[in-house]
Amino acid sequence: MFLDRYDVIVVGGGHAGAEAAAAAANLGSKTLLVSMNLQTLGQMSCNPAMGGIAKGQIIREIDALGGYSGIISDSSAIQFKMLNRSKGPAMWSPRVQSDRMLFAQHWREALEQTDNLDFYQEMVTSLIVENNTIQGVRTSLGIPIYAKSVVLTNGTFLNGLIHIGDKNFGGGRAGEPASKGLTSQLQDLGFTSGRMKTGTPPRVDGRSLDYTLMEEQPGDSDPDHFSFLGRQQPLEHQRSCYITHTSLDVHDTLRSGFDRSPMFNGAIQSTGPRYCPSIEDKINRFADKDRHQIFVEPEGWSTVEVYVNGFSTSLPEDIQFEALRKVRGFEQVKFFRPGYAIEYDYFPPTQLNHSLQTKLYDNLFFAGQINGTTGYEEAAAQGLMAGINAHQFVHEKEAVVLGRDEAYIGVLIDDLILKGTEEPYRMFTSRAEYRTLLRQDNADIRLTPKAFELGLASEKRLKLMEEKIDQTERLLKHFHNQSFPLDEVNDLYDAKNIPPVKQTDKWVKVISRPQVSMSDLCELPSFKSYLEDAPVRKDVLHQAETQLKYAGYIEKEKQQADKLQRLDHIKIPEGFDYFPLASLSHEAKEKLNRQKPQNLGQASRISGINPSDISVLLVHLSR
Repeated sequence: MFLDRYDVIVVGGGHAGAEAAAAAANLGSKTLLVSMNLQTLGQMSCNPAMGGIAKGQIIREIDALGGYSGIISDSSAIQFKMLNRSKGPAMWSPRVQSDRMLFAQHWREALEQTDNLDFYQEMVTSLIVENNTIQGVRTSLGIPIYAKSVVLTNGTFLNGLIHIGDKNFGGGRAGEPASKGLTSQLQDLGFTSGRMKTGTPPRVDGRSLDYTLMEEQPGDSDPDHFSFLGRQQPLEHQRSCYITHTSLDVHDTLRSGFDRSPMFNGAIQSTGPRYCPSIEDKINRFADKDRHQIFVEPEGWSTVEVYVNGFSTSLPEDIQFEALRKVRGFEQVKFFRPGYAIEYDYFPPTQLNHSLQTKLYDNLFFAGQINGTTGYEEAAAQGLMAGINAHQFVHEKEAVVLGRDEAYIGVLIDDLILKGTEEPYRMFTSRAEYRTLLRQDNADIRLTPKAFELGLASEKRLKLMEEKIDQTERLLKHFHNQSFPLDEVNDLYDAKNIPPVKQTDKWVKVISRPQVSMSDLCELPSFKSYLEDAPVRKDVLHQAETQLKYAGYIEKEKQQADKLQRLDHIKIPEGFDYFPLASLSHEAKEKLNRQKPQNLGQASRISGINPSDISVLLVHLSR
C-alpha cells in the first residue's frame, strides 16, 4: 500500500499539514499526508477569512517562500480589504473574506497536483519508535508506515473535547472524532504536554437576518491580492460583511446562563485565547462596556450560511439562541449550528529547536496548534517551515531558520521556542521589533531569493521580484536626481495648504512631506509624463513611496538589527553547562540549561535572562 520508506510523513491535513506536505514534496521529498478525513484538507474550521493584522504579513511571507496559502486565498476570495490604511505602511495588513468550500476545494486540488505527494485517510494513533529513533507512524488499523522524518500537525484533535453548556463530547471539531493515543505516547517518550481551549460562534441562516439594521462593510474599491504572482482573475465583484452590536439586554440574557457555562462552572479549566475571547468572557471581563461589536461574515458566494464573528461561545444552545435574537438585525435568526468551545492537548514549544525539530528526536517535527498557537496563518507558517526543515534533515542539508529581522515567521517561531506560551499564541505587529522592515509589501524582496535558492520558489517568482527591484531603484534615482517644476509643485502645495517654495529642488523633497502622496504626484503633468516614458508597476509606486518617506526609520531599524545580529554569531557550545558560572543568577542557570540556546542572541531573548547575564556569558565565551 505504501512506499518502503517515505522521506516525510505529515500527520494532519489542516493549514499546517497542508503547507508542510506541499513544501516537502515540492522540494523533492517522497511525502505522505495522513489525515482522518481527506474531504476536509485545508478546511477553515473557524472564521472564513485569511490575513488581518500581522496575519496578512505572514500570508504574504508564506507566498514569497513558495507556499500555497496566498494563492488559494486569492482564488477563493469573495472580498479583499487592506486594513490599517490610515496608519503607516508598516501597519498595513491585507485580509480576504473567503468562500469556505472553495478554499478547501482549491487546497485539495493544489495538493493533488503536487508531485511526490501521496495521501492516506486514517487516524494515526502512535509513532513507531525503534532504537530510540522515530521510524514512522502506526494507524488505528495497526498499519505501520515508515519514514525518515515525521511532522505532527494535529490541530485541536489531540484528546479534543467539545463543550456546549453542560454537555460535552469527544471531537476534534464539530462532526469529527478526536485523536486518541498520541499524547500519552509522547508523554512516555519524555515530552511535556498541556491543555488549551478555543471556541467558535454559531453559524446562522443569512435569509433570517435583517441587513438593513446593520452597518455595511464593503471590500476595497480597488481590491489587491495576496500572492505576488498576481490574481488569476481580477476580483470584479465582492460580497459585503456587516457590523452590528450586542446590548445590555443581550448581556443580561447571556449572564442568565453563566451557571451552566463550562467556562464558569469549572468544566473548562484550560487557558483560552486572550485576544479572541468568548462573548461570555468579554461581558464578564469588560462589565463596564454597554455593547460589543459583532461582525456578520458570509461563508461564500452562493451559500446563505453566515459566520457570527465576535460571538464565540460555549453557553447552552438555548441561551445562545435567546441572546442572539436580541441583537439588532438578528431578531428572527435561525441557527445552522450553535457555537462551542473545544479543549485539546498541546506541547509547550520550548521543547523544539528553531527548525521546529523536537529536541528529543531530531527527525520529529511539530507545527501548528500542537505548539500552542491559534489561527490559520500562524499554523500555515509553522507547517511551511517544518516541511522545509523535514526535507532538509532527510537530505542532510542545513536547517532553514528565519531571523526576527527577516520575517514575521521568524518572530513567531523565535517567540515560541525561547519564551514558550501558556495561552494560545497569536501574532501581532507589536510583537515584531523591526516591523518597518517587515512590511507586507516587501515580503517578496525579503524572502523570494532565499526560497529560490532553496528550490521552493519558481523562476517566475524570482523574475517578478527582480523586475520590482529594478523598477523601484530606477524610480528612486529619479526622485533623488531630478528636479521638479516649480509652478506645478507650488500649485500642489497651495491645494494642500503647504507654504510655497521659492526655488526648485529634487523630487525627493516633495514626496518626503507627510501631506503629499505618490498618487498626488501621479496627477502632475511632468511626473505623469515621466511615468509614460518609463512605466512602472502599481506595487512599485507604493514600494518607492514607502522607502522614500520612511528612509530614516528603515535605516535605524537596519542598524539595530545588525547590532543584535552580532550576538547571534557568537555560538554557545553544544552541551554547555551554565551551573559552574558563579556570576549567573540561579534563574538564568535553570532557564539556560533547560532551553539550551545555540547562540547569545537566542539566550538574550529567553524570558527572565537579563543583560547582565549576557555580559557574563560574553566574557566567559570570549575566553
